[in-house]
Amino acid sequence: MNIEIDNNRIPQHIAIIMDGNGRWATERGQSRSYGHQAGVESVRAVTTVCKNIGVKYLTLYTFSTENWNRPEDEVAALMALVLSALEEEIFMKNNVRLRVIGDFDRLPAVVQDKLNEVMDHTAANDAMTMTLALSYSSRWEMTQAAKEIAAEVAEGKMRIDDISEDTLSAHMNTCYMPDPDLLIRTGGEVRVSNYLLWQIAYSELYFCDTYWPDFKEDNLLEAIADYQRRQRRFGKTEAQVEEMEQ
Repeated sequence: MNIEIDNNRIPQHIAIIMDGNGRWATERGQSRSYGHQAGVESVRAVTTVCKNIGVKYLTLYTFSTENWNRPEDEVAALMALVLSALEEEIFMKNNVRLRVIGDFDRLPAVVQDKLNEVMDHTAANDAMTMTLALSYSSRWEMTQAAKEIAAEVAEGKMRIDDISEDTLSAHMNTCYMPDPDLLIRTGGEVRVSNYLLWQIAYSELYFCDTYWPDFKEDNLLEAIADYQRRQRRFGKTEAQVEEMEQ
């Protein structure tokens, strides 16, 4: 498939809900863990493509706060998979920096240690930043931000009247990067599942039926091509946007 995209309109930040691993495996008579393992290959493929076309930020919904409620054996397998998937080669070869958002302290100590190690070793990489959302939920993130702001007000570091949208954004886990231009969800579900709710206020949303293990280069390019066919108005009229683009 030959999918052409405009290299001058590449989304700066792509966020992905990597859904469908379990169903992909079940349809093949395999365990859900097998599906998660297969999904790692899609992470590698998408990371390489994003870096090559000039995406600066890639944020992957890897493990939600709600996922802790899954069967213990699946949670254990997912944590083990995180460890095995953190191969520094994919980051160093592509000059990609790793970062993490979420309730980091809730992760197993061995996972925390490995994540810290890879983040330290890739800190100087500057072609793209890949962020893993681990033990993450948007409501948790916004609750934490509210607590931090309340504490600053109580300590006299901030006045209530000084609190703005920028204040909230500065206290989000994602404060080091711009909001997503494009949110992709694979696997056929049409919802955002408590993911980056504050940040995707004006993101373009793309849903596809492809299960994550089958989501490769052409699928990503089609999502970007669809994004490029849209007009992002941010509350303005079509005529206003067209005038600004002239």
